[in-house]
Amino acid sequence: MSRNFYILGATLGFFALLSGGMSFVPGSFQPGLPENASMWRTIALVLLLAGLASALIGVMTHLFEQVDRRSERARLARRRRPHNGHPGN
Repeated sequence: MSRNFYILGATLGFFALLSGGMSFVPGSFQPGLPENASMWRTIALVLLLAGLASALIGVMTHLFEQVDRRSERARLARRRRPHNGHPGN
């Protein structure tokens, strides 16, 4: 699941770089596209923030999946451990 968020974050980061690069291209090379550099920079910033948020969600998802796996292993190990008659075990 977290891999999907990493891929989304990388894709958004790539498009943010592309949009940032478009702010430096002169208007004659962009027929039919907006020439306003501040708009391209704003789009790049929004895409970059969305990509970073997606990567953060991916990291947190991976972290919680790892915690779930470890707690499941610990629970199974406690279940397999022989009970030696003490009420505290």
